[in-house]
Formats: sequence, structure tokens, C-alpha cells
Amino acid sequence: MEISFVEEIESLRLGAGDTFRGEGILAVTKALLQSGVAYVGGYQGAPVSHLLDVMVQAREYMDELGVHVESCSNEASAAAMLAASINYPVRGAVTWKSIVGTNVAADALSNLSSAGVMGGALIVLGEDYGEGASVIQERSHAYALKSSMILLDPRPSLPHIVRMVEEGFALSEASNTPAMMELRIRACHVRGEFAASDNRAPAISTRALLAGPPEFIYDRLAHPPAIFRQEKLKVEVRLPAARRFIVERGLNELFGPAQGELGLIIQGGLHNNLVRALQILGLADPFGELRIPTFVLNVVHPLVPGEITQFCAGKRAVLVLEEGQPEYIEQEIATLLRRADLQVKLHGKDLLAMTGEYSVEVILRGLVGFLRQHAQSIDVQAGAAWLARIDGLRRDATAALGEHLPARPPTFCVGCPERPVFAALKLAEREVGKVHVSGDIGCHAFATFAPFSLGNSILGYGMSLASAAGVKNLMARRPVAIMGDGGFWHNGLLSGVTSTLLNKGDGVLVIMKNGYSSATGTQDLLSTPPEDVRRMMAGKSAAHGDTHIEKTLSGMGVGWLRTVNNYRVADVAKTLREAMTTTYKGLKVVIAEGECQLERQRRLRPLVAAQLKRGERVVRERFGVDEDVCTGDHSCVRLSGCPSLTVKPSSDPLKTDPVAHVNNSCVGCGLCGEVAHAAVLCPSFFKARIIQNPSAWDRFLARVRSTVIGWLQPA
Repeated sequence: MEISFVEEIESLRLGAGDTFRGEGILAVTKALLQSGVAYVGGYQGAPVSHLLDVMVQAREYMDELGVHVESCSNEASAAAMLAASINYPVRGAVTWKSIVGTNVAADALSNLSSAGVMGGALIVLGEDYGEGASVIQERSHAYALKSSMILLDPRPSLPHIVRMVEEGFALSEASNTPAMMELRIRACHVRGEFAASDNRAPAISTRALLAGPPEFIYDRLAHPPAIFRQEKLKVEVRLPAARRFIVERGLNELFGPAQGELGLIIQGGLHNNLVRALQILGLADPFGELRIPTFVLNVVHPLVPGEITQFCAGKRAVLVLEEGQPEYIEQEIATLLRRADLQVKLHGKDLLAMTGEYSVEVILRGLVGFLRQHAQSIDVQAGAAWLARIDGLRRDATAALGEHLPARPPTFCVGCPERPVFAALKLAEREVGKVHVSGDIGCHAFATFAPFSLGNSILGYGMSLASAAGVKNLMARRPVAIMGDGGFWHNGLLSGVTSTLLNKGDGVLVIMKNGYSSATGTQDLLSTPPEDVRRMMAGKSAAHGDTHIEKTLSGMGVGWLRTVNNYRVADVAKTLREAMTTTYKGLKVVIAEGECQLERQRRLRPLVAAQLKRGERVVRERFGVDEDVCTGDHSCVRLSGCPSLTVKPSSDPLKTDPVAHVNNSCVGCGLCGEVAHAAVLCPSFFKARIIQNPSAWDRFLARVRSTVIGWLQPA
């Protein structure tokens, strides 16, 4: 990968007496090594990408410790790695992105939790929930409940997160139960410091190999009849053991006064937002000291009945702050209170938002309602005024604009190789007619926004072709499925291609071959060219030349296969038209090849900087619009959507409409000119070559051209 984590890798070497400074997810990475982890796997995806990325790039140091690191093809393969902890006293950790990753891993997780573990097994989840999320709004909590797994939700503080990683392994071993630890986006990126400890080389590792497998014990298999005994062990042995450990180690925390008529019960990950809301109300000081008894659940499953009833005893009312739906924690607390016959008024979703992220504003609104109902003696005017100010700012903004704030949807990067494919698809639809487009997870999902507005469904990573199966026989025209090379290797090859070939399906699949798993951070794939090849190719696209995907599809029996250069819009449109109209019956695959522009720029910039430093001649291409020719029609903008292609006022007083304009963010991909050519638009685009450190010949040619142009221009 071109992203460098040199500083982060060095920080992993810190030991006792050193101070670790950095982000939350990097603190987790360091904590894994301090805990003696023997193997680490996972599938990349924000907000936990850095954990795996750093460890992959730190392979040399991992080898020194004897830690095995594996970048898995999907979350299911990552979860299956934890089988090592079923039979051996080794600690293992895997990571992936939130509920979508847990959905993929569900089969392996169910079998893992049934058999139980001998060594500690920790799953680090990037809980991608709320306004900043890029996935479906669900929670991982349901999996902890259904599979009887431990679920940690640590306070967003680096020392505490590190402690919970270490305790999470110990808790897993004490209860023979796999543990999940969810980290929200802000927790992953919160910055701070903690006192580092020495890393622990695992007793069983790549440097200290086992002589052989253990004695065969059938009960460690998740298979009948062992599964019936395992289910009893979950409830009668493992669950009580986990609860004892939670109490003995004090994993859940009490803040504020020991006694009080009111109380708050909160998920650990929401602690920082709660403190800020209480500060606004004057019920917390700048150091986080609270004036209301607050029970922080760093372990949200299993709950310890004795802890809950002890906290609630003697209180008139308790407010549960639980993010998302359903309200699993609130329901369980209500059951525990009823069984203990405690007549405390329980609030939660009745005063707080039913769905969405629990920001400071959301929590504050709930607290104001709770205190007005149960503590009239507490002045909540400061909080009410703060909320009124927020509401006023929103009203003022709406009044100033004359409407609500405009949406700012994400879009493709400047020069992205996927944008021209969708421009070509729009052009093909002009001749063929509108087609059903099955979208997919990845950068290409941005095509669902204007100006393309292409994509009738998104059913999961690599699932586009499979989701077209029910449509293809109901449409007059063949549906088109879009899939990235990341989605292809993750799930699309089996769930889409194999199923279509098995059922002799007749559809069109477009694979965006940009060389990396780009949407998750440009991690390497099976089809990514080796690093030495990328360096050798210098300014060329690293995606071109690799044929892993083509060979795989040909070997599986795909008979109609075309590879096109993304930036040749006319060729791509022609190929798509052919795929949609050919008499060939069967799966038709168009591989749209063009390297991720971000990765290409990361490789080029240091090369160009080095050339300039040496005083060498450097040539780069830029595109522009001749405003004398531009009519102001803006069809080019509607077909391209590139952020660098915008509009500006015309300098011609006779032109009332703004003209098209290419700004300085242009990377010279040439899409704007290609679209104009393919769509037979106006010839207003031009290509310019910018030469730095020009030679004497370059200077001579520039003078000649300037002179000739001067002769041709009117005075």
C-alpha cells in the first residue's frame, strides 16, 4: 500500500516508562501487543482500518514478536481464524467494520460462541452508527445477545480503552466466551495518551511452534450432539463466570455521588457526550466530576443483575441512555427491576431519541425532560437556553437561505476512474433505453447521487449481481450490475458470478478494476500488482496489465468478457451497448480498468517532487475550457460531475449564462474532453501541457508558438 504508517509502527515498539500518544484505534493496536496476542486478522473498513493497516505494514516487527498477521478476504474468513483459540491457549484478535461485517461473519461467530474458547478471543468492531456512518443503521448488540457473546463498550479515553482490551482478553478466558468490543467513530479517532507497557511475546507463536495438535476432544466441535451441552454451558457456566469477573475487576464504573434520588445508566461509549451535556446544565465540572449518580456500562452484555439493582435501590427515577434500536439494555434493566420488585421509575426512549446518534444535543434534551419531571429543584434554564440557541441558529440559517440547508452528498474524487464508466452508461442509455442498475458497496455507490442517479438497489458488499437475479427475468432490457474489484474478491465471485453461471443467467456485470479495495482505504487485493511492479510502472496506471480477474472468470466459464480503459468514454459506451444488446445468452462481464486516482497521485507526487529537486524536466497535463467557444449549455457538467469541472461568470458581456470552467484541482485525467467527444458536445475543451524546468528546445518552441498565434489573432 502507498499509505505510510512509519510513525505509528514505531510507536508500537514503546515499552514501560514510555508515553504513547495517538488515536484510539492505534491505542487498541498497541494494547493487543501488550496483551500477548498471538494472531491478528480482519477485513479493512473505517473506522477500524488503521488497526490492520498498521500491523500489515509492521510485519517485520510482528515477526520479531512471533505475532501472525493476516489480511482476510472477508469478515467470515477473519472470524474463522478465531478457531485457533478454541483448542489452544492462544490469544487472537480480529477486526472489521460494524454490523455489515458482523453480518458477513455471523455463521462463523455462531459456531465459535457455541464451542467456546480456551484462549482469549477479541473482536474489535468499528461501530459505524449515527450521522457520520456510511452503512445501514443497525447495532452489533443483537449478535452478542443471540450468540451469548460478551460485548464491551469502553469509555472513549485512551487509558481506559487500553485497559478494556487487556481485560477483554482476560474476561474471555475466564468465561471461555468470545468477546466483542465496539468502538464508535469518535472513539476510534479520539486522541490522547497513556503510559505504555512492554509488549508480550506470546508463549505459542510463529517463533515458538506447537509440536502438534492437542488430544482430540469432540466437545470442542460445534456439532451435534456436543452443541446441546454447549448451550447449557453458555447459560449455566460461562455467563455466571463472566458476571463474576466483571464484578471482581470492577469493569463497570460508578461516577458522581454514591447516593441520590435520581440516577443515570449509560453505555460507556456515550460517556464523553454525557459529561459535556451535564457541564452545560451545571451538573458537572470541567474535569468530569458529576453531580448525579451515574453508572457507566463498559460491559453492556452481559449485565450483572446485582449491580443494576444495587444502583437503582432507593432511587425515585433512573434514566437509561442507550443509543439505537431496539432498546436492548433498557428492556433488560426493566425486567431486572421488576423481578427484584424495585418500584423505581424507569425512563429511556420515552425521553430520548428513538434512533440516531446520541450527540450532546440529543442527550441534553433528554436530561432536561428527565430533570423537569423528577427534580424541579434543579435549575435547567442553562440547558434550555443552550438548546434554544441551537434551534435559533437553525431557523436563522433556513430564513437566510429561504429553504433548508442544502444536502452535500459525497462524490467521486477528482480524476476517479469510476466516474467515466457511469458517464458512458448514461450515454449508452440514450440509445438502448433506461436499464435497471444493481448497485454495490464501494466508491461506485456515489453514482447513486446526481448527476448520474444510477443504482436501483444496494444489498451488500459484492451482492450486486446476486441482487439482479430476481429482476433479470422481469425486465424487457438486461439489468446491469456494478461491482468493484474489492467486492468481487470479497463476496461477488461466489454469491454473484457462481450463482449466475449455475443458473445460466443472462445479465451484464461491470467490474470496476481500480487495483485496490479503495473505499476502505486502498488496501491490497489478490489482483493488486506487487509493490515493485508499481514502482517500476512509475507514472503508468498500476491497474493495467494484471489479469487475475480475467483468468478467474474465464476459468469459471464466462464466455463473454471484455476489458476496457475507463477513460476512453466512447469505447466504454460502445462496449456497454454491445453487452446490453448482443444475442449472446449468458453472463456478460465488462471489466472497466483504471487505477484509483488517489493511489496514483500518492505514487506520483514523491516521484515528481524528487525530479523537480534534481532540476529535471517534468511535464504534466491539464485540461481547460475555451470560454469563447463555450455556449453555457453545461451538458458537460451534467454528464461528468467532476468537482474540478465547474462554472464561472463569462467575461463576455453578451453571454448571460455562466461558462464551464476547470479549476486547479484538475489532475489531467481527460474525462471532460472524452465526455464532450463521446457525447458530441461542443468542442470547447482543450488540453495543455505544463512543463517545469523546460529545456532550451521547449523554450524555443514556446516562443515560436506564441509568435504564430500572435500573427493569427486579430489586433
